[in-house]
Amino acid sequence: MAISNELLSSTLFSIRDGEVDELFQKVAFLDHAKAKGGIEYEDGGIKIQRPLAIAEHSSITALPTGYEPISLAVSDVLQPAIYSWADFAAPIVITKKEELENQGEKAIVKIVEARMRSVMGMLRREVNKQILAGTSTTLSDLGSLNGVPAAFTTGFLEQGARTIAGQTNTVGGVQKSVVDVEGWYNWNFDAGGAFGTNGLRGMHEIWTGTNSVAPMGEIDCVIMSQQGFANYKRALFNQERYIDEKSLDGGRMALLFAGAPCEADLAMPDATVNGAGLEATAYFLNFGGVKLVMHPDADFAVSDFEHISGTTARAATLYWKGQLIADHLGSQGLLFNGDTF
Repeated sequence: MAISNELLSSTLFSIRDGEVDELFQKVAFLDHAKAKGGIEYEDGGIKIQRPLAIAEHSSITALPTGYEPISLAVSDVLQPAIYSWADFAAPIVITKKEELENQGEKAIVKIVEARMRSVMGMLRREVNKQILAGTSTTLSDLGSLNGVPAAFTTGFLEQGARTIAGQTNTVGGVQKSVVDVEGWYNWNFDAGGAFGTNGLRGMHEIWTGTNSVAPMGEIDCVIMSQQGFANYKRALFNQERYIDEKSLDGGRMALLFAGAPCEADLAMPDATVNGAGLEATAYFLNFGGVKLVMHPDADFAVSDFEHISGTTARAATLYWKGQLIADHLGSQGLLFNGDTF
């Protein structure tokens, strides 16, 4: 019995929701962004624009007698950060030969589903790697949190001091050293290659600093390197730990910091990526200030199956359109050089 393009397409559409859910299960950034409001949808437009308040509009005039002239000198308050969309696609293909060798509707459906899962898994790994480390060769148009190496001039989080000389990256077309405002410099702490001595102190300093300037909320999650996560657990071994009751009920003990869940991710940039002593041990993320913006019609959207001209194969396309954007970097933090206990 011949299997129509419509049947193959409907098979993909029927499993698409499940596949998107699976995408978020094991990817720390996407998982927590989805749960904490770190994902937004924006319709169309050639660019993504985010308004930044970077100046005081006017000055205060003291009136000791009441006759003093009021200064009417004012400044523009807003400056837009502008981001380009990142677009990518991946095909899902089945050939006539494979159809004939797998006769029966169920067999063909299994092939399509397996390939769908494979493509989704590939995209999940690449998106995750690019956001956390900035090292994807195919998704380089997508922004990254990693701004530690000198060559990563558009990465959001830097290891330098919160000054015009310490942090100079350009995010959304807005250079940190030019605007020179608290909210556009991320917090950071050098653990000095000794997490056991400096790690917890650094985490507390970052948490305190980010909350002192965050316009909304506190740190939503802490994404750590595998070794950084192990070091954190080791540092807490003889101390009181706070456990999320829902996770405990599910049989999984959740490691938290100041109420924010901590997750280990293998894609975190190590010394091989960032250089010796510059490995990103932990990102402290507040999703009020960093978001993943996606087009509502290109959120891992699946096209219909169509025959490929000149071949016996037919293919569908998985399409994604989005960008990582920053609204407020002062509410974000970086702990680096802490992969050694």
